[in-house]
Amino acid sequence: MKKTSFLSLEQAREISREIPTPFHIYDEAGIRQTARDLNRAFSWNPGFKEYFAVKATPNPYILQILHQEGCGCDCATATELLLAKAAGVDGEEIMFSSNDTPAEDYRLARQLGACINLDDATHVDFLAQNGGIPETICLRYNPGGSFSLGNTIMDMPRDAKFGMTEDQMAGAIARLQKLGAKRFGIHALLASNAWGNEYYPELAGNLFRLAVRLRNATGAEIAFVNLSGGVGVDYRPEQPKSDIFAIGQGVRAQYERILVPAGMGNVAIYTELGRFMLAPHGMLVSTVIHQKHIYREYLGLDACAADLMRPAIYGAYHHITVLGKEDAILDHVYDVVGGLCENNDKFAIERSLPQVEIGDILAIHDTGAHGYSMGYNYNGKLRSAEVLLKIDGSFQKIRRAETPRDYFATLDETPFHFDV
Repeated sequence: MKKTSFLSLEQAREISREIPTPFHIYDEAGIRQTARDLNRAFSWNPGFKEYFAVKATPNPYILQILHQEGCGCDCATATELLLAKAAGVDGEEIMFSSNDTPAEDYRLARQLGACINLDDATHVDFLAQNGGIPETICLRYNPGGSFSLGNTIMDMPRDAKFGMTEDQMAGAIARLQKLGAKRFGIHALLASNAWGNEYYPELAGNLFRLAVRLRNATGAEIAFVNLSGGVGVDYRPEQPKSDIFAIGQGVRAQYERILVPAGMGNVAIYTELGRFMLAPHGMLVSTVIHQKHIYREYLGLDACAADLMRPAIYGAYHHITVLGKEDAILDHVYDVVGGLCENNDKFAIERSLPQVEIGDILAIHDTGAHGYSMGYNYNGKLRSAEVLLKIDGSFQKIRRAETPRDYFATLDETPFHFDV
């Protein structure tokens, strides 16, 4: 298996003459195609809606593209709500899935008409006092224990801070009904980056059975089931891609097996995919500025973990292509590093690559989600620009790179002078 870059060396050089590396770049054509594939895969469900996880790629240009393809926004904070609004997304096209939620965030979500996804039963009365109870509301489920596929444990819900027990959900529904709620949704995320096609159907089966039990226990109308995110991507070349059409049919089989016989064949299916929608359609583009030869061979980039922290904090794998050397033999071994004063600032460790020279441009794959969005300013490093590669091959800067002035902007500068 071989990963290919959606960006050529010639395109990278053209962009870098106007927007110096490092920069994150997103492929509009790929984003639109994935959104269309997802909508086709779930077209069997008339109420289907994707609420893109804004935290994955919080840029209004990206949100607009997805909105044009029929997607809403899943927001977790007031700032993300404002991003969605700026991109033209409002009302029930926003799912507000927060936890440990400040009062002002609930008030803004209600002002925008977002669908509220409650993380805890104690938030029922808190929301009633801070924005009020809407007629349609969602509740987040935590089943406890472990979540397994076959003999493989995928994740440990019992260790997660999110969601409520089934008994708490039933009690919350009863309380919400007294406060005026009429339609309910249920939501859960029980694994993250579950590549393969089994996770969503297994999760759907669990949530569909829960929906039937809650309907029977409370008499409530369960209007939708939100499968959240968790569908993985093939970060490694040898990993199989998730087949969204097979996943959609797997969910459909569970729907027809569980919900339809229970008289709940009108329940809508929602998703909140972030990584699946964007990760493969983004890359971090960086230039080799140094080489170091000690106990290992090092390639020093003009990017660092401040631009992509997943390898540093998770040990995550991101494939690397040396642009212009896609077909060269991988006969050299390098650690690919950035300039932070931290030894975990490494994009790759002992990675086989072709021979690399100073000035070569590297494309670090699958950074379209949880790439730029997790950036930070440690060591005074400044976050990079974001670029959109348009369908016609042209490019657009959709976020400029930070400057020292941005870094100092939140200080009280009265007693200081910054020569920038």
